[in-house]
Amino acid sequence: MDQDFERRLLKQQNGPPISPTLSPSSPFGNRHHPWSMPSSPSGLSPVKPDRGSDRFIPSRAGARWHIDFDLIYEKGQGRSPSKPNNNQQNTNQANTPQTNQQQQQQSPQHLMYQCLLRNELLGSEIDRIKYNQLESKKMNNNVISERKNLFKYSLRMKRVDCNETTSPYSLSPIGCKSQKLLRSPRKPMRKIPKVPFKILDAPELQDDFYLNLVDWSSSNVLSVGLGACVYLWSACTSQVIRLCDLGTDGDSVTSVNWNDRGNLVAVGTHKGYVQVWDALANKKIKQLEGHTYRVGALAWNGDQLSSGSRDRIILQRDIRSSSATAPGNSDRKLVGHRQEVCGLKWSPDQQHLASGGNDNRLLVWNASTSSANQSQPAQTYCEHLAAVKAIAWSPHQHGLLASGGGTADRCIRFWNTLTQQPLQCVDTGSQVCNLAWSKHASELVSTHGYSQNQILLWKYPSLKQVAKLTGHTYRVLYLATSPDGEAIVTGAGDETLRFWNVFSKSPSTKESTSVLNLFTRIR
Repeated sequence: MDQDFERRLLKQQNGPPISPTLSPSSPFGNRHHPWSMPSSPSGLSPVKPDRGSDRFIPSRAGARWHIDFDLIYEKGQGRSPSKPNNNQQNTNQANTPQTNQQQQQQSPQHLMYQCLLRNELLGSEIDRIKYNQLESKKMNNNVISERKNLFKYSLRMKRVDCNETTSPYSLSPIGCKSQKLLRSPRKPMRKIPKVPFKILDAPELQDDFYLNLVDWSSSNVLSVGLGACVYLWSACTSQVIRLCDLGTDGDSVTSVNWNDRGNLVAVGTHKGYVQVWDALANKKIKQLEGHTYRVGALAWNGDQLSSGSRDRIILQRDIRSSSATAPGNSDRKLVGHRQEVCGLKWSPDQQHLASGGNDNRLLVWNASTSSANQSQPAQTYCEHLAAVKAIAWSPHQHGLLASGGGTADRCIRFWNTLTQQPLQCVDTGSQVCNLAWSKHASELVSTHGYSQNQILLWKYPSLKQVAKLTGHTYRVLYLATSPDGEAIVTGAGDETLRFWNVFSKSPSTKESTSVLNLFTRIR
């Protein structure tokens, strides 16, 4: 073959020769060919380079798959493995407390909209929403599991409910399950009024942390100690009656407390007397002696009346006994506090008496102890750092006791008196004056003094603050619960009594309509 023809043929196959002056860093260099064309030792034609495939295979090293084809995860779930830059990290840190967005996602409207989308797009066939945490967690798990199958394509057969009859002429854009979902009953939203529904003037209502001057009877009558007088206010008729006046004896009222039946009210005085009055007859039937200083705390246990005084002694007496009126005669004498006793509460089973004092101690006494003089309480709790006046036994959990400390403590503590172990503690930020449990739900209301003068509603055991009520300009020192368990009354040094609707209503008991119930039909 002619050498010139062979040289031209090789030039057509290999392309033009590459100039030796091109550097490897030149942007115009051919990446598929070597930088030089070494010649053969014999000086003939140059060595042919390795030729690739005729297909163009792009490099995917720089493709942003984590951005273009990423899944959308819920908050708290796994994220893509990519790391955001510094600017993205700063913006994420600035937007972490998205409380408004979380509240919107947890709202019933958002949940309803999410269920509708799942019905129409995914065929989930949800026809009812259960408003509880378990259902919401289950729904979130289902959503996450479906999103994991985002790139799996399969033929989804939609099941037809034979019980649901849909008209072929229906103009509704949604299916029968979604229509049933929209018609399902909504859970009523609980709204706690921020203002009291009634305000009464209470002149001469003392601003003293260690007194208990307000109580609400089971017969729906409110007793209030104002100065030297005790007044009764009927919640049914709004009628006001003056029960007694201690001003003639130069005495004043320091505590009031109703018995369980609501016909007798005990009145503690500044001179150390305890008077028992018949509210219906408006007559004093007993005057108990034995204390040397003011009586600031009273608690009934059937026909037995316990009284705590500034003389650091707790006396428990049976009002039916004739010897109870004599000085120094009492059924039991409890000596355990080192300073004034300012809180007394009997447990719902009437087996334990909790007492709080200005010595920062909470004591629990057994009712079964037969000794007349008892100096050793059954349980002693010394975790509070201030006076313990606020005491409340839970009506829902046996042995659960709540107590609140004064200005230097500001904490509400919960105790298991069955195991004598502390349970939980929450710092309220202000002086705890009173505590009261709801009769129908596991909730707790607390009134406070320095420095916020507020009323707080707590959820137990989560200790989540449900509501915050304000209105008093002085310390909210007095608290009582209505007999139906729905309303409370608070008193303060601003000489006002304010009535609030804070607790939920009692659940209505529905009669059983089952045919197995023998008491629903006459046979």
